[in-house]
Amino acid sequence: MAAHAERYRDVGRVLVTCPDRPGIVAAISGLLFRHGANITELQQYSTDPFGGTFFLRIEFHREELVSGLAAIEDGLATIAAEPAMGGGMRWRVTTPAARHRVAIFVSKADHALQELLWRTHAGELAMDVRMVVSNHDDLRSAATDWGIPFHHVPVTSTTRDEAESRALALLDGEVDLVVLARYMQILTPRFLAAYPDRVINIHHSFLPAFVGADPYGAAARRGVKLIGATAHYVTADLDAGPIIEQDIERVDHRHQVADLRRIGRHVERAVLARAVGWHLEDRVIVHSNTTIVFA
Repeated sequence: MAAHAERYRDVGRVLVTCPDRPGIVAAISGLLFRHGANITELQQYSTDPFGGTFFLRIEFHREELVSGLAAIEDGLATIAAEPAMGGGMRWRVTTPAARHRVAIFVSKADHALQELLWRTHAGELAMDVRMVVSNHDDLRSAATDWGIPFHHVPVTSTTRDEAESRALALLDGEVDLVVLARYMQILTPRFLAAYPDRVINIHHSFLPAFVGADPYGAAARRGVKLIGATAHYVTADLDAGPIIEQDIERVDHRHQVADLRRIGRHVERAVLARAVGWHLEDRVIVHSNTTIVFA
């Protein structure tokens, strides 16, 4: 963690969503220049150069960033208040020196959890996993073997509200991001309101064609030719939140149900890790029910 903090000590990121008009990049890059910042990465996208919505991600370096951050934020606020923006510019500045604090929710499947923990340990995901929360006790050792606190919060039809209150109490003040690594419970609007655009889920991409407890068996009986996974932000609309990442692998008649499940686990691990990584690196901007991903 110390090495990460030192590497990113003077690194900042600016993310902007605003009406598209001439001069946005010039205004923001000029602001950074005036405050002694060097732009190291810049990505932009417009839904329509003539009246659309403009998205911008800038990563920059400035010596002693902490002493100049407030002035940069004041400058962005001034740009946002310009009449041409019409109050439509949304912006934020992040400082990646501090790792995101993350809670991982699981049920019984361990493949997505193990992938996230291994990549964190290897330095591929810049996050501080504060806890693993589960409605079952099966994966306790999977967390504690990495030295991560494990919390068993059982959920039943009669204790759902109480369990969610307990989970929220565990997270309060401790967590910036929640990752559902095959957590087989539905979160209520109350939970999601506490972490807007900060709950990421992973699931197979057979939905909505194959639902229920045995989607791989149903898919095999239909002779599917693609196995996929989807990572998305969770909203109150079940499995319909803004998609961050997807991937597929081809299969054929030679693959049995067990093969499909194995391939599905492989795709889910990779897709979830990429989605979480992009979120941690501030590469995702949510726009309506879609995402702009500056990967």
